[in-house]
Amino acid sequence: MKTLAKALEVYRTLLEEGAYYEAHEVLELAWHPLRKADDPRRHLAKGLINAAIAFEHLRRARPKSRRVALQAMEAYDRRKGGYRPSLDTDGRFAHCIETVERIRIGWEI
Repeated sequence: MKTLAKALEVYRTLLEEGAYYEAHEVLELAWHPLRKADDPRRHLAKGLINAAIAFEHLRRARPKSRRVALQAMEAYDRRKGGYRPSLDTDGRFAHCIETVERIRIGWEI
């Protein structure tokens, strides 16, 4: 994925399609350069990655899935708390957060 903006668009689409693992993978590729550059958006991106991981665990429905998903969503919530419009000039993070929150309601997590 060449840009964070494109990765966020693809992430959101994949979440809406229920392709949670793939959404995680796409955004993780864009997150690595943010992390290395100490970019303040790295926390928001990592939070979204955590959310996709949580949904994937719930989808798989393994014995410890719910506990692991709850931990991942706690990490998402912590990182989402750092959202500031100044970090999201094109609104893509906000749209992804809205999508996560909508899916979250469906999973009751």
